[in-house]
Amino acid sequence: MASSTVAGMTAAHEVQGRNRAVQGTLDDLGTPLAEVTFVVVDLETTGGSAADSAITEIGAVKVRGGVELGELGTLVDPGGPVPPFITALTGITTAMVTAAPRMDAVLPAFLEFARGCVLVAHNAPFDIGFLKAACAAQGYAWPAFPVVDTVDLARRVLGKDEVPNCKLGTLARFFRTRTEPTHRALADARATVEVLHGLIERLGSFGVTSLEELRGFAKAPTPEQRRKRHLADGVPSAPGVYLFEDAGGEILYVGKSGDLRSRVRSYFTGSETRRRVREMVGLAERVRTIVCATGLEAEVRELRLIAEHKPRYNRRSKFPERAIWLKLTAEPFPRLSIVRECRADGARYLGPISSRRQAEEARAALHEAVPLRQCTQRLTVRLVERGRARSCALADLGRCGAPCDGRESQGAYAVHAETARAIMEGDVRPVVAAAQVRIDRLASELRYEEAAAQRDRLAAFVRAAARGQRLAALARLPELVAARPGFDGGWELSVVRYGRLAAAGTVPPRAHPRPYVDALIATAETVFPPSGGAPGGVALGAPPSSGATAEEMECVLRWLDLPGVRLVELDGAWTCPAHGAEGLRRWIDNAYVSPDPEARQGRR
Repeated sequence: MASSTVAGMTAAHEVQGRNRAVQGTLDDLGTPLAEVTFVVVDLETTGGSAADSAITEIGAVKVRGGVELGELGTLVDPGGPVPPFITALTGITTAMVTAAPRMDAVLPAFLEFARGCVLVAHNAPFDIGFLKAACAAQGYAWPAFPVVDTVDLARRVLGKDEVPNCKLGTLARFFRTRTEPTHRALADARATVEVLHGLIERLGSFGVTSLEELRGFAKAPTPEQRRKRHLADGVPSAPGVYLFEDAGGEILYVGKSGDLRSRVRSYFTGSETRRRVREMVGLAERVRTIVCATGLEAEVRELRLIAEHKPRYNRRSKFPERAIWLKLTAEPFPRLSIVRECRADGARYLGPISSRRQAEEARAALHEAVPLRQCTQRLTVRLVERGRARSCALADLGRCGAPCDGRESQGAYAVHAETARAIMEGDVRPVVAAAQVRIDRLASELRYEEAAAQRDRLAAFVRAAARGQRLAALARLPELVAARPGFDGGWELSVVRYGRLAAAGTVPPRAHPRPYVDALIATAETVFPPSGGAPGGVALGAPPSSGATAEEMECVLRWLDLPGVRLVELDGAWTCPAHGAEGLRRWIDNAYVSPDPEARQGRR
């Protein structure tokens, strides 16, 4: 009896021992932020993509516990010229980097400087992407650096009432940093250090005291995101479009996905760090979905819904009517004008063009080839005959025939206008020839930056002309039917009329496609020809109801360019001009590719 009692008491003590809380070690709490060594890095580059651009400057600052331990800053020879727009932004010129060390000498020094540390960058994917590309190019394995992005932290810590955006300059002003960002690597890295310290101080109120908590904080879903997870219930796993709506039925955001369920659920997880999207999720009360037959249909429906409803949380594609065009006016003395509307008014249009700067570059390239007047006055025959037109200095420079003061007759000027019209309708050879002459002359005089500026003008013109010609060719087709192999062994079908996606469908595996094609054509949307119909862009200026927007047609063209796509039926001739810009796009793109590093070294 006594022995059994002792045994029972012993078992009870063992159970209590297992259930009793045990104080954890300091290791269980993570690495305190005061003991973490951060290396804050910033880069300047020749462009926005690591695939076709290079690093021109590296700046890095090593800090621990709020104390600076060291700095690394150097210019880097990218192996080619620095584009003029980069020089204007950063002040770094080709002459400055010519004598700088190359990446094969700089990269080992940076990797040793940052060894064993946590990398910090403002918009880290950009800088880390370039550093990884540099490691791959030099044959180094990328070290497994922990990475902290101050943009992600700022989006979580700061409210929109405190800062309008999370740009480095905005955050530097908010935290009153001693160093002002100047688009130079070391200065920006120093400013980012102070921004990081300001953010860490704010994170204290959230209970973030360790490196592990710091890295997880930016990726953790907000309470509002967790509360709204039920909105993804019932969303199908199919391609289509999703619409976030508020309590009043207003559409807040429109998106597309090949798997609606997976995409919508991601909005309620920590992987969604965009502040404006998190704000949108907080306002949303329902998610409406539209299942589509194909990914192309989903992409086109998304564009149409965004253009129609203009949701406040969408940024792209909201205003297709604001496209930019280069216009050769229809008047006695035509001139080139940059406009935001394409009309059937007898004028010739080039475009649409992505930005006003690109339109100005394209106009300058055309002016180099054809001596059209560059004044903005509306010049009439009567105004010229009465001597009331204003003249400018371009005539004295030989850049204009001066029809304004009668030095060039209306008939002589009409020859220039007809040449410009022919160029905009398809024959771009005069622009290319004029640009090549100027580029060769400037290069022979070692004026490389000016030659690069001429190249940029030519590139802007060729890309705008190629885009317009491709879109105009598609917009002229009464009907195009194409098929693409599906992932399940069937086919994806598309019916395109005057550039507009009129119908989309699928053919099941092992089924004969003809009945499905006939049924899809019979039920496709009726699309009327765009008004105007003249080549060179007029057809693209028609209202969307009678054709398609440029963005929709580019979606269709991308789909038609995919591997395996086959033309089923074609009504009309689908062609681009023989001497047009389409064949020059690759040539222009190659002009921006840096030469082979070994070849550059050999020329030195």
